[in-house]
Amino acid sequence: MNIMDFNVKKLAADAGTFLSRAVQFTEEKLGQAEKTELDAHLENLLSKAECTKIWTEKIMKQTEVLLQPNPNARIEEFVYEKLDRKAPSRINNPELLGQYMIDAGTEFGPGTAYGNALIKCGETQKRIGTADRELIQTSALNFLTPLRNFIEGDYKTIAKERKLLQNKRLDLDAAKTRLKKAKAAETRASQLNSARLEGDNIMVNFSYMLNFLHVKWLKSEQELRITQSEFDRQAEITRLLLEGISSTHAHHLRCLNDFVEAQMTYYAQCYQYMLDLQKQLGRCFPSNYCNNNQTSVAPAPSASSNVIGSSALTSTSGLVITSPSNLIDLKECSGSRKARVLYDYDAANSSELSLLADEVITVFSVVGMDSDWLMGERGNQKGRVPITYLELLN
Repeated sequence: MNIMDFNVKKLAADAGTFLSRAVQFTEEKLGQAEKTELDAHLENLLSKAECTKIWTEKIMKQTEVLLQPNPNARIEEFVYEKLDRKAPSRINNPELLGQYMIDAGTEFGPGTAYGNALIKCGETQKRIGTADRELIQTSALNFLTPLRNFIEGDYKTIAKERKLLQNKRLDLDAAKTRLKKAKAAETRASQLNSARLEGDNIMVNFSYMLNFLHVKWLKSEQELRITQSEFDRQAEITRLLLEGISSTHAHHLRCLNDFVEAQMTYYAQCYQYMLDLQKQLGRCFPSNYCNNNQTSVAPAPSASSNVIGSSALTSTSGLVITSPSNLIDLKECSGSRKARVLYDYDAANSSELSLLADEVITVFSVVGMDSDWLMGERGNQKGRVPITYLELLN
Protein backbone atom coordinates (compact mmCIF):
# COMPACT_ATOMS: atom_id res chain seq x y z
CA MET A 1 0.00 0.00 0.00
CA ASN A 2 2.85 2.37 0.81
CA ILE A 3 4.47 1.54 -2.51
CA MET A 4 1.20 2.36 -4.31
CA ASP A 5 0.96 5.67 -2.48
CA PHE A 6 4.53 6.47 -3.48
CA ASN A 7 3.85 5.59 -7.12
CA VAL A 8 0.69 7.70 -7.18
CA LYS A 9 2.50 10.66 -5.65
CA LYS A 10 5.38 10.31 -8.13
CA LEU A 11 2.95 10.02 -11.01
CA ALA A 12 1.11 13.15 -9.85
CA ALA A 13 4.39 15.05 -9.45
CA ASP A 14 5.55 14.00 -12.95
CA ALA A 15 2.20 15.00 -14.40
CA GLY A 16 2.45 18.40 -12.71
CA THR A 17 5.98 18.92 -14.05
CA PHE A 18 4.90 17.93 -17.56
CA LEU A 19 1.94 20.32 -17.41
CA SER A 20 4.15 23.14 -16.15
CA ARG A 21 6.59 22.59 -19.04
CA ALA A 22 3.78 22.44 -21.57
CA VAL A 23 2.31 25.73 -20.31
CA GLN A 24 5.74 27.40 -20.35
CA PHE A 25 6.50 26.14 -23.86
CA THR A 26 3.11 27.30 -25.18
CA GLU A 27 3.44 30.75 -23.60
CA GLU A 28 6.93 31.11 -25.12
CA LYS A 29 5.58 30.29 -28.56
CA LEU A 30 2.80 32.84 -28.08
CA GLY A 31 5.26 35.46 -26.85
CA GLN A 32 3.64 35.62 -23.43
CA ALA A 33 6.62 34.33 -21.41
CA GLU A 34 10.34 35.02 -21.31
CA LYS A 35 12.82 32.41 -22.48
CA THR A 36 16.30 31.82 -21.08
CA GLU A 37 18.74 31.90 -24.01
CA LEU A 38 21.70 29.55 -24.12
CA ASP A 39 25.15 31.11 -24.35
CA ALA A 40 26.58 31.61 -27.85
CA HIS A 41 29.27 28.95 -27.48
CA LEU A 42 26.76 26.28 -26.52
CA GLU A 43 24.45 27.30 -29.37
CA ASN A 44 27.35 26.99 -31.85
CA LEU A 45 28.20 23.53 -30.50
CA LEU A 46 24.57 22.42 -30.84
CA SER A 47 24.45 23.71 -34.41
CA LYS A 48 27.72 21.95 -35.26
CA ALA A 49 26.46 18.66 -33.83
CA GLU A 50 23.19 18.88 -35.78
CA CYS A 51 25.06 19.71 -39.00
CA THR A 52 27.44 16.78 -38.43
CA LYS A 53 24.55 14.40 -37.89
CA ILE A 54 22.68 15.48 -41.04
CA TRP A 55 25.68 15.25 -43.38
CA THR A 56 26.97 12.03 -41.83
CA GLU A 57 23.62 10.38 -42.52
CA LYS A 58 23.61 11.60 -46.14
CA ILE A 59 27.20 10.50 -46.79
CA MET A 60 26.60 7.12 -45.16
CA LYS A 61 23.43 6.39 -47.15
CA GLN A 62 24.94 7.47 -50.47
CA THR A 63 28.09 5.40 -49.82
CA GLU A 64 25.85 2.39 -49.26
CA VAL A 65 24.15 3.10 -52.60
CA LEU A 66 27.55 3.41 -54.29
CA LEU A 67 28.83 0.13 -52.90
CA GLN A 68 25.55 -1.75 -53.34
CA PRO A 69 23.28 -0.21 -56.03
CA ASN A 70 20.62 -2.92 -55.59
CA PRO A 71 18.07 -1.62 -53.01
CA ASN A 72 16.70 -5.13 -52.36
CA ALA A 73 20.18 -6.37 -51.51
CA ARG A 74 20.68 -3.42 -49.14
CA ILE A 75 17.39 -4.21 -47.36
CA GLU A 76 18.38 -7.86 -47.03
CA GLU A 77 21.78 -6.92 -45.57
CA PHE A 78 20.06 -4.52 -43.14
CA VAL A 79 17.68 -7.25 -41.92
CA TYR A 80 20.51 -9.74 -41.40
CA GLU A 81 22.50 -7.08 -39.55
CA LYS A 82 19.59 -6.38 -37.18
CA LEU A 83 19.16 -10.12 -36.63
CA ASP A 84 22.88 -10.33 -35.87
CA ARG A 85 23.32 -12.96 -38.56
CA LYS A 86 25.74 -13.17 -41.47
CA ALA A 87 24.19 -12.41 -44.83
CA PRO A 88 24.52 -15.20 -47.42
CA SER A 89 27.26 -14.68 -50.00
CA ARG A 90 25.93 -13.77 -53.43
CA ILE A 91 27.64 -13.47 -56.79
CA ASN A 92 28.09 -9.86 -57.90
CA ASN A 93 27.53 -8.41 -61.38
CA PRO A 94 31.15 -8.55 -62.67
CA GLU A 95 31.48 -12.14 -61.47
CA LEU A 96 28.18 -13.09 -63.13
CA LEU A 97 29.20 -11.43 -66.39
CA GLY A 98 32.57 -13.17 -66.22
CA GLN A 99 30.92 -16.56 -65.72
CA TYR A 100 28.62 -15.96 -68.70
CA MET A 101 31.61 -15.03 -70.87
CA ILE A 102 33.56 -18.11 -69.80
CA ASP A 103 30.57 -20.39 -70.46
CA ALA A 104 30.00 -18.80 -73.87
CA GLY A 105 33.68 -19.04 -74.80
CA THR A 106 33.75 -22.70 -73.75
CA GLU A 107 30.71 -23.46 -75.90
CA PHE A 108 32.06 -21.55 -78.91
CA GLY A 109 35.36 -23.36 -78.52
CA PRO A 110 38.52 -22.24 -76.72
CA GLY A 111 40.41 -22.90 -79.91
CA THR A 112 38.52 -20.19 -81.80
CA ALA A 113 39.61 -16.56 -81.63
CA TYR A 114 36.26 -15.35 -80.29
CA GLY A 115 35.88 -18.18 -77.79
CA ASN A 116 39.40 -17.70 -76.47
CA ALA A 117 38.86 -13.93 -76.16
CA LEU A 118 35.59 -14.46 -74.27
CA ILE A 119 37.29 -16.79 -71.79
CA LYS A 120 40.10 -14.32 -71.17
CA CYS A 121 37.62 -11.45 -70.73
CA GLY A 122 35.50 -13.58 -68.41
CA GLU A 123 38.46 -14.42 -66.20
CA THR A 124 39.32 -10.70 -65.97
CA GLN A 125 35.71 -9.80 -65.09
CA LYS A 126 35.73 -12.36 -62.28
CA ARG A 127 38.96 -10.87 -60.93
CA ILE A 128 37.30 -7.44 -61.02
CA GLY A 129 34.32 -8.93 -59.16
CA THR A 130 36.66 -10.22 -56.45
CA ALA A 131 38.26 -6.78 -56.16
CA ASP A 132 34.78 -5.23 -55.94
CA ARG A 133 33.88 -7.58 -53.09
CA GLU A 134 37.06 -6.62 -51.23
CA LEU A 135 36.26 -2.92 -51.70
CA ILE A 136 32.79 -3.37 -50.21
CA GLN A 137 34.09 -5.30 -47.21
CA THR A 138 36.93 -2.88 -46.50
CA SER A 139 34.74 0.21 -46.92
CA ALA A 140 32.00 -1.20 -44.70
CA LEU A 141 34.46 -2.01 -41.93
CA ASN A 142 36.69 1.09 -42.06
CA PHE A 143 34.24 3.79 -43.21
CA LEU A 144 30.55 2.93 -42.89
CA THR A 145 30.74 1.28 -39.47
CA PRO A 146 32.32 4.31 -37.71
CA LEU A 147 29.75 6.64 -39.30
CA ARG A 148 26.90 4.37 -38.23
CA ASN A 149 28.32 4.10 -34.70
CA PHE A 150 28.27 7.89 -34.44
CA ILE A 151 24.65 8.16 -35.61
CA GLU A 152 23.34 5.29 -33.50
CA GLY A 153 25.57 5.84 -30.47
CA ASP A 154 27.27 9.17 -29.82
CA TYR A 155 24.62 11.36 -31.40
CA LYS A 156 21.77 9.57 -29.64
CA THR A 157 23.48 10.34 -26.34
CA ILE A 158 23.89 13.98 -27.38
CA ALA A 159 20.22 14.18 -28.42
CA LYS A 160 19.12 12.68 -25.08
CA GLU A 161 21.16 15.18 -23.06
CA ARG A 162 20.00 18.01 -25.31
CA LYS A 163 16.36 17.11 -24.64
CA LEU A 164 17.07 16.97 -20.93
CA LEU A 165 18.68 20.41 -21.14
CA GLN A 166 15.56 21.73 -22.86
CA ASN A 167 13.39 20.35 -20.06
CA LYS A 168 15.63 21.89 -17.40
CA ARG A 169 15.41 25.20 -19.20
CA LEU A 170 11.61 25.02 -19.24
CA ASP A 171 11.62 24.21 -15.51
CA LEU A 172 13.90 27.19 -14.86
CA ASP A 173 11.74 29.60 -16.85
CA ALA A 174 8.57 28.27 -15.22
CA ALA A 175 10.15 28.88 -11.80
CA LYS A 176 11.10 32.39 -12.86
CA THR A 177 7.53 33.04 -13.97
CA ARG A 178 6.09 31.76 -10.69
CA LEU A 179 8.52 33.89 -8.66
CA LYS A 180 7.66 36.93 -10.73
CA LYS A 181 3.93 36.37 -10.14
CA ALA A 182 4.50 35.80 -6.39
CA LYS A 183 6.44 39.06 -6.12
CA ALA A 184 3.73 40.95 -7.97
CA ALA A 185 1.02 39.48 -5.73
CA GLU A 186 2.94 40.32 -2.55
CA THR A 187 3.55 43.87 -3.71
CA ARG A 188 -0.12 44.29 -4.43
CA ALA A 189 -1.07 42.85 -1.01
CA SER A 190 1.40 45.16 0.76
CA GLN A 191 -0.18 48.14 -0.96
CA LEU A 192 -3.63 47.06 0.15
CA ASN A 193 -2.45 46.31 3.70
CA SER A 194 -0.93 49.76 4.09
CA ALA A 195 -4.14 51.47 3.01
CA ARG A 196 -6.58 52.78 5.62
CA LEU A 197 -9.28 50.16 5.98
CA GLU A 198 -12.05 50.01 8.56
CA GLY A 199 -12.69 46.99 10.71
CA ASP A 200 -10.33 44.76 12.59
CA ASN A 201 -11.42 41.62 10.73
CA ILE A 202 -10.39 43.10 7.37
CA MET A 203 -6.97 44.03 8.76
CA VAL A 204 -6.47 40.52 10.13
CA ASN A 205 -7.42 38.96 6.79
CA PHE A 206 -4.97 41.13 4.86
CA SER A 207 -2.18 40.39 7.34
CA TYR A 208 -2.81 36.67 6.91
CA MET A 209 -2.82 37.03 3.13
CA LEU A 210 0.42 38.99 3.21
CA ASN A 211 2.13 36.34 5.33
CA PHE A 212 0.87 33.61 3.01
CA LEU A 213 2.20 35.37 -0.13
CA HIS A 214 5.51 36.01 1.58
CA VAL A 215 5.91 32.30 2.33
CA LYS A 216 4.99 31.50 -1.26
CA TRP A 217 7.57 34.00 -2.47
CA LEU A 218 10.27 32.39 -0.33
CA LYS A 219 9.28 28.96 -1.64
CA SER A 220 9.46 30.23 -5.24
CA GLU A 221 12.94 31.68 -4.64
CA GLN A 222 14.14 28.35 -3.27
CA GLU A 223 12.63 26.53 -6.25
CA LEU A 224 14.35 28.97 -8.61
CA ARG A 225 17.74 28.33 -7.01
CA ILE A 226 17.27 24.57 -7.39
CA THR A 227 16.15 24.75 -11.03
CA GLN A 228 18.97 27.18 -11.86
CA SER A 229 21.51 24.78 -10.35
CA GLU A 230 20.08 21.81 -12.26
CA PHE A 231 20.03 23.80 -15.51
CA ASP A 232 23.65 24.90 -15.10
CA ARG A 233 24.77 21.35 -14.35
CA GLN A 234 22.92 19.95 -17.38
CA ALA A 235 24.30 22.72 -19.61
CA GLU A 236 27.83 21.76 -18.54
CA ILE A 237 27.20 18.05 -19.25
CA THR A 238 25.79 18.86 -22.68
CA ARG A 239 28.69 21.19 -23.46
CA LEU A 240 31.28 18.53 -22.62
CA LEU A 241 29.53 16.03 -24.90
CA LEU A 242 29.25 18.54 -27.74
CA GLU A 243 32.91 19.48 -27.53
CA GLY A 244 33.64 15.86 -28.44
CA ILE A 245 32.35 16.56 -31.97
CA SER A 246 35.81 17.86 -32.92
CA SER A 247 37.28 14.48 -31.96
CA THR A 248 34.54 12.82 -34.00
CA HIS A 249 35.54 14.87 -37.05
CA ALA A 250 39.18 13.84 -36.58
CA HIS A 251 38.16 10.18 -36.35
CA HIS A 252 35.94 10.42 -39.43
CA LEU A 253 38.82 12.05 -41.30
CA ARG A 254 40.98 8.99 -40.66
CA CYS A 255 38.11 6.76 -41.78
CA LEU A 256 37.70 8.84 -44.93
CA ASN A 257 41.39 8.39 -45.72
CA ASP A 258 40.95 4.61 -45.33
CA PHE A 259 38.00 4.74 -47.74
CA VAL A 260 39.99 6.68 -50.31
CA GLU A 261 42.87 4.20 -50.05
CA ALA A 262 40.43 1.30 -50.52
CA GLN A 263 39.00 2.93 -53.63
CA MET A 264 42.48 3.70 -54.95
CA THR A 265 43.52 0.07 -54.49
CA TYR A 266 40.36 -1.12 -56.22
CA TYR A 267 40.69 1.14 -59.24
CA ALA A 268 44.42 0.39 -59.52
CA GLN A 269 43.66 -3.34 -59.54
CA CYS A 270 40.94 -2.90 -62.17
CA TYR A 271 43.25 -0.81 -64.32
CA GLN A 272 46.03 -3.39 -64.10
CA TYR A 273 43.61 -6.25 -64.87
CA MET A 274 42.32 -4.48 -67.99
CA LEU A 275 45.84 -3.52 -69.04
CA ASP A 276 46.92 -7.17 -68.83
CA LEU A 277 43.80 -8.23 -70.74
CA GLN A 278 44.51 -5.67 -73.45
CA LYS A 279 48.02 -7.01 -73.94
CA GLN A 280 46.78 -10.59 -74.05
CA LEU A 281 44.22 -9.77 -76.71
CA GLY A 282 46.75 -7.69 -78.65
CA ARG A 283 49.28 -10.53 -78.71
CA CYS A 284 46.87 -13.34 -79.38
CA PHE A 285 44.45 -11.79 -81.84
CA PRO A 286 46.17 -8.93 -83.72
CA SER A 287 44.60 -9.83 -87.05
CA ASN A 288 41.04 -9.65 -85.72
CA TYR A 289 41.12 -6.05 -84.44
CA CYS A 290 40.31 -4.30 -87.67
CA ASN A 291 39.17 -5.02 -91.21
CA ASN A 292 38.14 -3.03 -94.22
CA ASN A 293 34.43 -3.23 -93.37
CA GLN A 294 34.63 -1.98 -89.75
CA THR A 295 35.88 1.01 -87.88
CA SER A 296 39.12 0.16 -86.10
CA VAL A 297 39.00 0.84 -82.37
CA ALA A 298 42.25 1.34 -80.50
CA PRO A 299 42.29 0.08 -76.93
CA ALA A 300 43.06 2.40 -74.04
CA PRO A 301 46.80 3.20 -73.97
CA SER A 302 49.11 1.72 -71.41
CA ALA A 303 50.73 3.93 -68.81
CA SER A 304 54.41 4.80 -69.17
CA SER A 305 54.89 2.85 -65.97
CA ASN A 306 52.88 -0.14 -64.75
CA VAL A 307 53.43 0.84 -61.13
CA ILE A 308 50.70 3.02 -59.71
CA GLY A 309 51.85 5.00 -56.68
CA SER A 310 49.87 5.49 -53.53
CA SER A 311 49.61 9.23 -54.01
CA ALA A 312 47.98 9.31 -57.42
CA LEU A 313 46.42 7.01 -59.99
CA THR A 314 47.53 7.42 -63.61
CA SER A 315 44.53 8.42 -65.68
CA THR A 316 43.87 7.11 -69.17
CA SER A 317 41.68 8.27 -71.99
CA GLY A 318 38.79 6.33 -73.40
CA LEU A 319 38.62 4.46 -76.68
CA VAL A 320 39.83 6.49 -79.65
CA ILE A 321 38.48 5.94 -83.14
CA THR A 322 40.98 5.77 -86.00
CA SER A 323 39.51 6.18 -89.46
CA PRO A 324 39.84 3.23 -91.90
CA SER A 325 41.33 5.48 -94.58
CA ASN A 326 44.20 6.43 -92.27
CA LEU A 327 44.95 2.74 -91.63
CA ILE A 328 44.93 2.00 -95.34
CA ASP A 329 47.28 4.92 -95.99
CA LEU A 330 49.68 3.59 -93.37
CA LYS A 331 49.71 0.10 -94.90
CA GLU A 332 49.90 1.20 -98.53
CA CYS A 333 52.55 3.88 -98.08
CA SER A 334 55.66 3.27 -100.16
CA GLY A 335 58.94 3.77 -98.40
CA SER A 336 59.13 5.27 -94.94
CA ARG A 337 56.75 7.83 -93.47
CA LYS A 338 56.55 9.86 -90.28
CA ALA A 339 53.83 8.97 -87.79
CA ARG A 340 52.79 10.43 -84.46
CA VAL A 341 52.23 8.04 -81.55
CA LEU A 342 48.70 8.34 -80.12
CA TYR A 343 49.21 6.44 -76.87
CA ASP A 344 51.94 4.92 -74.75
CA TYR A 345 52.72 1.31 -75.65
CA ASP A 346 54.85 -1.20 -73.76
CA ALA A 347 56.58 -3.73 -75.97
CA ALA A 348 55.44 -7.29 -75.24
CA ASN A 349 58.70 -8.82 -76.45
CA SER A 350 62.05 -7.94 -78.03
CA SER A 351 60.57 -7.84 -81.54
CA GLU A 352 58.34 -4.87 -80.64
CA LEU A 353 59.19 -1.23 -80.04
CA SER A 354 57.95 0.61 -76.94
CA LEU A 355 56.23 3.92 -77.68
CA LEU A 356 55.57 7.16 -75.85
CA ALA A 357 52.48 9.26 -76.58
CA ASP A 358 53.01 12.26 -78.91
CA GLU A 359 56.48 11.22 -80.07
CA VAL A 360 57.17 11.07 -83.82
CA ILE A 361 58.76 7.95 -85.28
CA THR A 362 59.54 6.59 -88.74
CA VAL A 363 57.34 3.73 -89.95
CA PHE A 364 57.43 1.49 -93.00
CA SER A 365 55.75 -1.73 -94.07
CA VAL A 366 57.48 -5.07 -94.41
CA VAL A 367 56.36 -7.81 -96.78
CA GLY A 368 54.65 -10.64 -94.94
CA MET A 369 54.00 -8.66 -91.76
CA ASP A 370 50.61 -8.79 -90.06
CA SER A 371 48.12 -6.28 -91.45
CA ASP A 372 47.80 -4.62 -88.04
CA TRP A 373 51.51 -3.95 -87.54
CA LEU A 374 54.21 -1.78 -89.09
CA MET A 375 57.92 -1.61 -88.55
CA GLY A 376 58.85 1.40 -86.44
CA GLU A 377 62.18 3.11 -86.16
CA ARG A 378 63.44 5.61 -83.61
CA GLY A 379 67.14 6.39 -83.83
CA ASN A 380 68.99 3.11 -83.51
CA GLN A 381 65.93 1.31 -82.11
CA LYS A 382 63.69 -0.69 -84.40
CA GLY A 383 60.74 -2.99 -83.86
CA ARG A 384 57.14 -3.80 -84.64
CA VAL A 385 54.49 -1.24 -83.62
CA PRO A 386 50.67 -1.61 -83.61
CA ILE A 387 49.08 0.38 -86.41
CA THR A 388 46.15 1.52 -84.22
CA TYR A 389 48.56 3.45 -81.99
CA LEU A 390 49.77 5.65 -84.87
CA GLU A 391 48.60 8.67 -86.83
CA LEU A 392 50.19 9.21 -90.22
CA LEU A 393 51.69 12.67 -90.73
CA ASN A 394 51.56 14.50 -94.05
